[in-house]
Amino acid sequence: MAIVTEGVVPASELVTGKKPKWLKDWARFARATKFETLPDVVVDRTRLVILDCLGAIIAGRTEPEVQSVTKRLGKAGKARRAGSPLMDAFLGGTAGTMLEIDEGNQYARGHPAIHVVPAVLAAAKLRKISGQEAIVATALGYEIGSRIGIASKLRVTMHPHGTWGVVGAALAIAKLGKASAAEIETVINIASSLGLTTSRRTMLEGGTVRNSYAGFSNMLGMMAWEMTKSGFTGEADGVGAVYGGIAATDWKPAEMTEDLGTRWEIARNYFKRHAACRYNHGALDALADIVRQHGGPIAPEKVAAVAVDTYVWAAQLDHPAPQNMLAAKFSMPFSLATTIVNGAATLDAFRDMARANAVTQALAAKVTVNEDPALTAKLPGLRPARVTLTLTDGRVLKAEVLTNKGDTEDPYSRDDVITKFHEVAGPSIGAERAKALVAAALALDTAPSITPLLQLSESL
Repeated sequence: MAIVTEGVVPASELVTGKKPKWLKDWARFARATKFETLPDVVVDRTRLVILDCLGAIIAGRTEPEVQSVTKRLGKAGKARRAGSPLMDAFLGGTAGTMLEIDEGNQYARGHPAIHVVPAVLAAAKLRKISGQEAIVATALGYEIGSRIGIASKLRVTMHPHGTWGVVGAALAIAKLGKASAAEIETVINIASSLGLTTSRRTMLEGGTVRNSYAGFSNMLGMMAWEMTKSGFTGEADGVGAVYGGIAATDWKPAEMTEDLGTRWEIARNYFKRHAACRYNHGALDALADIVRQHGGPIAPEKVAAVAVDTYVWAAQLDHPAPQNMLAAKFSMPFSLATTIVNGAATLDAFRDMARANAVTQALAAKVTVNEDPALTAKLPGLRPARVTLTLTDGRVLKAEVLTNKGDTEDPYSRDDVITKFHEVAGPSIGAERAKALVAAALALDTAPSITPLLQLSESL
């Protein structure tokens, strides 16, 4: 008897065992990729990406939640075994997202590196990994995760952290494990089934479980490789199934291999200087233009109103009274208000003391945020925002930006990224150690082992 329920396909039509062509092409590509085949721009950007992730991890691990869960997992004894690679991968990914300062990719609509780099670093506890191996693995993991994000449309209720990042981490670890093309196909299919059912509301409500999503991606990516080596299998087209109808829709497999090997997503990444959700950055950059027009800092009491017109995802961040630090980083009104009050969207500008500031709270209540469909239509290549600031004396200051500072179209320089590293990591590890870590990261391609890099980044 035929099945008539919509969306249900009988097993006889599903079980073909035929893997998609893009997967076979990707497996051959990943297997064949060597350090010598990477373009110079990819090598240079990957070194900076690894450095940026280390800075985010070092700064984030000082947060009380990370310190507490690290101790509790340690007390769990055998579950962690005093620094097991799996737990290190989880804690690294979690710490790296705590402060919302890790890099990202606007085309993938997510943060690929923090889902890959902690796993690569943790793998160094299992075997010797050279700097060149770490660069290749990171670039490949970043590439496949980003391309899944590009090739699909994640459900609007999903948070991108903890989804396709699992595949990125899995491929990176498989590459470090010298996987065959067949093993790469398998690990990709297994990892596709291990993504989390993430909720977008966590970031809006300030649910800090959201900060663990990338941690789980790194840990699950490592597990996917161990499962592959143990004989586990996945479905023939796991990525297509999950990102073509379960976690996402509008699956376009051709995107997985278009310009593969010539267009590297890690070379199209962005770095962040504002310690807030990327969706806020366009408005923050426009505010900086307004401050320059004003001739210097604007006194909060002189602000009558602030109006923001922007694209849909930024307009969603309209809550003026966030309840904790994470929610504050996902609040457009608070981000603008704290920047006016404190001079910049720094790490401290979102902490409890800054959030409790009555002047900042009053100013945030004066900010309105609206979607402009014409600006939404410019996604994903552009991230526009238009800010209108009205002063109590009647003057009106306006600014509009199409791209965010740090995007591919307006990138931060290498010195900018290094300066950021010192700002976020220096307070934890000291200026001299931070300087040595920068030098080690920038010379990663000549390092016979990444162990010294790990030792420099470990807690004092």
